[in-house]
Amino acid sequence: MSTLKPAVSENDHIQGDQSASVEIVEFGDYECPFCGDAYPIVKEIQETFGEQIKFAFRNFPLQEAHPFALSAAFAAEAAAAQGKFWEMHDAIYENQHRLSEHIFAELAEMVGLDLEKFKEDSQSEEVKQKVESDFESGVRSGVNGTPSFYVDGIKFDGGVMDLYQMLKESTE
Repeated sequence: MSTLKPAVSENDHIQGDQSASVEIVEFGDYECPFCGDAYPIVKEIQETFGEQIKFAFRNFPLQEAHPFALSAAFAAEAAAAQGKFWEMHDAIYENQHRLSEHIFAELAEMVGLDLEKFKEDSQSEEVKQKVESDFESGVRSGVNGTPSFYVDGIKFDGGVMDLYQMLKESTE
């Protein structure tokens, strides 16, 4: 049984109530089609279970398979430097079908970022460290593909629909 290493902390991007009864961590790749398919279902889980869920996202770009995954992760983390991680996260997934090296500045503008700062932060050592640290956490936690979900620190064996079903059953 794989456990989440390290545990969720203030270094993570978190949505939801800190004291939520269920903590979900997704290791995702912005270019992965399965992550793209999971994205609206994760949103639905968040809407359905509201304050019962604390959701964290960690970058796990599979660069060999997805040429824009790393740039997308850098873009999301650069947006985080301006307090807009989730806006960029959502914009990337919602535009996944047209990912390219040139789309990130357009998305940055769309979510209202300072473009100069965004470009600078996209190349920064802090952003690279954060993505590497997320990836390493995935490796240490036993992630072998994306998306991978951890529920309350334990690797969830199944896809996002299985996760949804399990949550429905556990809250009934």
